[in-house]
Amino acid sequence: MNHASPALASLPPSPRLWRTSRRGRRLARALLLLLLASPSLFAQSSWPEQFAKMPLAHPVAELNRSNCVQLMLASFQRNPAVKALIFMPGATDEFYFFHRARAVLTNSAPTLLDAVAALTNQTYIRATLRPPFLLMHTAEDPLEPIAVIEDQRTAQRIKRKKFEKQALYYDRDWDYLHPILSFDLDTKILPGLKSFDTYHFFRHSFAAFDLNGWEGLQAVAMADKTKFTIKKRKIVFEGDVRMMAPTPTPDDFLLRGR
Repeated sequence: MNHASPALASLPPSPRLWRTSRRGRRLARALLLLLLASPSLFAQSSWPEQFAKMPLAHPVAELNRSNCVQLMLASFQRNPAVKALIFMPGATDEFYFFHRARAVLTNSAPTLLDAVAALTNQTYIRATLRPPFLLMHTAEDPLEPIAVIEDQRTAQRIKRKKFEKQALYYDRDWDYLHPILSFDLDTKILPGLKSFDTYHFFRHSFAAFDLNGWEGLQAVAMADKTKFTIKKRKIVFEGDVRMMAPTPTPDDFLLRGR
């Protein structure tokens, strides 16, 4: 084995090595600051651990249109990783429009994590963390809601409000959510009840804990595929027509009975 000579070993580091070392320390500090400034990075690694602790409310062998969405929402529990589990319109369409989403569960005591894994491995449904939400969606769903702020004072007041401490909405329409939003945010919500403008809003399916007012607005918008505008003392919802990518459609979809 060759050993460095004492003369070589005692030489001071070259300026090039010193500069490299300094760059390395700066990079390490920058990465540390990034981690400290981005709690979502920690949440991304912990939500599977939290979901693995949540048993399904009723053990089943298969997830399908008759049980999946309602069962998974009922099984979601308060946890430090995510505040809400949201089924977006693309995901619910897989069950109720295309009638094709089915996923087999092989565990005798399946957890919510098992259910998420089964759906993402056996159907077109995907799971994406968008802190503080876990979104169940397909390729067509926009994962970032459109929020326009025209009045900052109203927006700041809404962020200080509290949405429902515990919320579970399965296949609920706009007329069900409207009075809840109006009361919790103490703000006029448009469109009003029984409005023609809401006929194309999707129905809401999500479970949540401890959302603030702003997070509540975002959860509603992602569940019913709407966008909202914050005006002076009022919030206006409109349909979101974005489609990020087409969902594969069976060739015989229009021919077979549904």
